Amino acid sequence: MNDSPLNPQQKKLRIAIIGGGVCGLVCAVTLMKVGVDVQLYEASAKFGEVGAGVGLGPNAIRVLEQLGLLDEVVAKSDQAKPETRPFHIASGYGDNELIYDYPVKPEDVGLGIHRVAFLDAISQFVDLSKTHFNKRCVSLNHSKNKSEIMIQFSDGTSATADVVLGADGVRSVVRTYVTEGAEGYTTPGRFVRTSYTNTLAYRGLVPDSKVVELGMKTVMNKTPICWVGLDKHIITFPIKGATLINVVAFVTDRSKPPSLDPLPQPWVTQHSTETLLTTFSDFGADPLTLLGCIESPSAWAIHSTHPLLDSYASGRVALMGDAAHAMLPHLGAGAGQGLEDAFVLVKLLSHSETTSANVESVLQAYSMVRRPRGNFVLEASARNGDIYEMRGQSGGTMEGMRKDLPGIWDFWYHDLEEDYNKAIQWLQEKQVFA
Repeated sequence: MNDSPLNPQQKKLRIAIIGGGVCGLVCAVTLMKVGVDVQLYEASAKFGEVGAGVGLGPNAIRVLEQLGLLDEVVAKSDQAKPETRPFHIASGYGDNELIYDYPVKPEDVGLGIHRVAFLDAISQFVDLSKTHFNKRCVSLNHSKNKSEIMIQFSDGTSATADVVLGADGVRSVVRTYVTEGAEGYTTPGRFVRTSYTNTLAYRGLVPDSKVVELGMKTVMNKTPICWVGLDKHIITFPIKGATLINVVAFVTDRSKPPSLDPLPQPWVTQHSTETLLTTFSDFGADPLTLLGCIESPSAWAIHSTHPLLDSYASGRVALMGDAAHAMLPHLGAGAGQGLEDAFVLVKLLSHSETTSANVESVLQAYSMVRRPRGNFVLEASARNGDIYEMRGQSGGTMEGMRKDLPGIWDFWYHDLEEDYNKAIQWLQEKQVFA
C-alpha cells in the first residue's frame, strides 16, 4: 500500500464503485482505509445474497495479505490457514485411471471459502454511511465538460462522481459505457460483450459420510479431484472441514459456436438427478455414485466476456473483475484476477500524485498493465477447459493430456508490483506524474 498522505486534490476526488462483490468490496474498503472518498453502490439488499464457492490461489492470497485483509478472510473460512492443495486429475471413464497429479510447491498455498463468508469477512470494515443497497445501475453518462460521471439507478435516483469503477460482474452495465459510451444505453437491459459459452455447470453438495456409506473407492475428502471426459468433466473438492464434498459437473455443447449474446434469464435453473445421471451415463461407477447423491442439482449457464475488451477504461470509468474479464471457471482464477485488479487500482488511485485533473491518465495506466494479464488468464481458463474435456492441443488421449497439463497454474507467480511499477513509469514518461 501507499504510505504517503493524501494530497488535498485526492481528498476531493469522489469515487463511485458499482458492485459490492468480491473485488468491488475489497477495493472500496481499502480505499476507504486510506481516506479516499468512496461511495459503494450494491444492487442487492445486502452483501452476499447469491454466490457459490470462491477459490483463492497463491496470487490472491498475496493480494489479501498485502492489503491487510487475509487474517479476517481465513477466520471466516473452514481452514486454519492457507494450505497447499494438490490436484488429482483422472479419467471419468471405467476405473478412473490416474492421468496427472499436479505438483505443488510449499509456497503454493490457497484457500477455499464461500462467497458469502468472504464478503462477511470484508464488509465489517466498510463505512455503512457510504454504502448504498438496492442500487442497480442502469446507465452512465458524462457531464458536458466530462469532468464528472452521472450514474442512473433502476429506482429512478441518480448520483455523480469524479471516477466510476465498474465491479458489476459478468452482466456489467458499466462495461457498456467503456466499450460504447453513453450511446450504448439505447436498449435497456442489454449486456455488451457477454457471451454464453455453451457450458452448463451442475452444482451440488454431498456429505462425505454418504460417499463412505456407498462404498466409493475414490477418497473424496483429501484433495480436489477432476474427472475428465469428452465434452464434460467433474470437479470436486472438500469443504466444511471435509464433511461435505462440493461437486461441479460441467457439460459443453460443441455442436455450435458460442453465442455472441447472453441467454435469456434466469441463468440458474433446477434440474433432476436423473437428467444429470443421463448426461454422464458413460462415466465410471464412482462419478455416477457421487452424482446420484445430488438432489435437485442447480445448473448454471456459464457466460464469459467475448469478444475480449480492447481497454478496461474509458475517460473517468474503469472496469475490474468479471466486468472486465469474466472467464470460464476452469482455472479457479476469476476471483483472484478481480483481487489483482483491485490491488493495482487501489495503489494507483491512492498515489500522492493522483488528482481529479489527471485521473483519466491514471485509469489508462491501469488498463495498460491489467488488460494483457486479465485477458491472458481468461483465454488460459478456456484452454484448460478444453484439456479437461479431451479437446486440448495435444489431443484427448492420456498421453496428450499429460503433455498439456504441466504448467497450467504458472499464472500464480505473476508480479503485481511490476504491474504497478510499469504503470507509474508510463505516467512519468507521459509527464502525468513527476
